[in-house]
Amino acid sequence: MGIFDKAKEMLGDNQEGVEQGIDKAADFVDEKTGGQHSEQIDQGADFVKDQARNLLGGDKNEPQQPA
Repeated sequence: MGIFDKAKEMLGDNQEGVEQGIDKAADFVDEKTGGQHSEQIDQGADFVKDQARNLLGGDKNEPQQPA
């Protein structure tokens, strides 16, 4: 079992919880940096959430693009 298979298994059906965790971590970092890098932190959090969605096969609310 590869690293991506393990990640998919860990994330499972808990995509919403994963995204909430990412947001919570981003808020923590933003607080610790005094809000000086809010835009970059938000961009990073959005990127990580997109990658998690891609790893799980896309967002359930968005139609899949044909290959």
